[in-house]
Amino acid sequence: MRYGQGVALVLAAGSLWSLMGLGLRQIEAASVWQILFWRSVGMVPVLFAFIWWRSGGRPFAAIRKVGLAGVIGGCGLVFAFAGAIYAIQTTTIANAVFLFTASPFVAAILGWIILGERVGRWTWVAIGLAVIGMYLMVREGLAMGELAGNIAALLSAVGFGAFSVALRWGKVGQMLPVSMLGGVFSVLVAGLVLTASGEPIVVSGWDIGVSLGIGAVILALGMVMYTLGSKVIPAAELTLLSLIEVLLAPMWVFAFLGETASAATFVGGGVLLAAVVLNAVMGARAQMAQTLPDGGLANRARPVNE
Repeated sequence: MRYGQGVALVLAAGSLWSLMGLGLRQIEAASVWQILFWRSVGMVPVLFAFIWWRSGGRPFAAIRKVGLAGVIGGCGLVFAFAGAIYAIQTTTIANAVFLFTASPFVAAILGWIILGERVGRWTWVAIGLAVIGMYLMVREGLAMGELAGNIAALLSAVGFGAFSVALRWGKVGQMLPVSMLGGVFSVLVAGLVLTASGEPIVVSGWDIGVSLGIGAVILALGMVMYTLGSKVIPAAELTLLSLIEVLLAPMWVFAFLGETASAATFVGGGVLLAAVVLNAVMGARAQMAQTLPDGGLANRARPVNE
């Protein structure tokens, strides 16, 4: 797979995930943990079917092969999902969304320490632009305090960064089971939280159906594309490209549900888009610079954007 194809897959994954807000607006009464439970239940069988297909009918062998990277990545995804939910419950949405932009920093640091993936100057510039763009989008809703929610948002960013690094850790193999393990772990965690809090797991048929649909279509298919794209994109760039989700999500609810969007949202969104485009263009240039004399691409962790 070429770098450009990987970028297209990751951008498509983020664009698909951005539709989640529209889906969640259709929920009538289910709580966030009930949604997480049924959303994950919907995601797991779809990912299992993809693993079955790509492994030639040997899904459990493929799952075992991911080893430690799979367990770490799956746990990271639980932190990403659960941390986001807790953050949205206990802090402002603006605070949560802004702190989610820490994921490229986490991926950059972990990718360098664990994988030896150096992060070049243009990637750091793009990450900085993304933070500025996100700040412009949500600055009117930022609030001081609310420490627990802010910590949860940072843990969510750390979890997604760790998940992305785990995908790169096993980039030469089949890493889709990592996403499926994250779904399985999320079902278990959400079920435990609901049981401990006395909330019922079973909700209305409508809410279960919507949550299952979000998990099976939006989340699962996005995970497939994101995982495939991760084979050729370093972890820091990977998480940065995924921020297209945050850019598009408010645009969809503005366009289809009539929810208001301020001028700052569009200005900040423009800066965030510039960061994503800069990351993709400079990453492609760096990959082209490493083209071998015979026309093949270097099959190694590249020093990006140098």
